[in-house]
Amino acid sequence: MADHDDRDLERRRKRASFLKELNEAKELRDRVQPRRARAARMRQQMRMRTFRW
Repeated sequence: MADHDDRDLERRRKRASFLKELNEAKELRDRVQPRRARAARMRQQMRMRTFRW
């Protein structure tokens, strides 16, 4: 039973580090391509505005 908890903990740790790396990669991409990131944000906002009502 103990090894199951260890495996669960390990999986959670891997997922946390994966999400952290994903977020860092996203921020890096935003810094490298600010114009494209801004355009993507504007598109996202338009999408949200479109589906609000």
